[in-house]
Amino acid sequence: MSKRDLKKYLSELDKEQLQEQILELYDKFSAVKEYYDFVFNPKEDKRLQEAKLKISNEYFPIASSGKKKRAKLRRSVAQKHIKHFITLGVDPYIIVDLMLFSIEIAQAYSAENTINQEAFYKSMFNSFEQMVQFSIANGVISEFQNRINAVFQETIEQKWKNKNDFLQIIERIDT
Repeated sequence: MSKRDLKKYLSELDKEQLQEQILELYDKFSAVKEYYDFVFNPKEDKRLQEAKLKISNEYFPIASSGKKKRAKLRRSVAQKHIKHFITLGVDPYIIVDLMLFSIEIAQAYSAENTINQEAFYKSMFNSFEQMVQFSIANGVISEFQNRINAVFQETIEQKWKNKNDFLQIIERIDT
């Protein structure tokens, strides 16, 4: 069904029928329920802190019962939260903050631990590039310039092999 067909169908329903359909969607689909929960009670700061905790747990897992857990380093965890925030319509400033946090926590981990997988560095570059593009598209790049530059400086200090890729992005946004 196209969007146009849906609009036509919905315009034929009366208010009570529309309410009934929305309630049915709310009951059947958790994504609809979560969307309306967010719309009426966003709690963006709480959601941001929960997401940051889960992302940091990928790099610095919380040990339980005295056993040290191994870091999983999954970028996909951060990407899932970022995508979810975008879908919900969370403020772009908060989304960019989360995007940067995911890179910064990975850099904190790599500062303390040797990472030999080239995929890790490529993945971090992809995250960086996406974050810069998103922040430009949403007009918040200037508010994050210091943190973006700090991420780049960290690639230099840690001698990341792909630091020149980061430099190319920095040069594009500085011009």
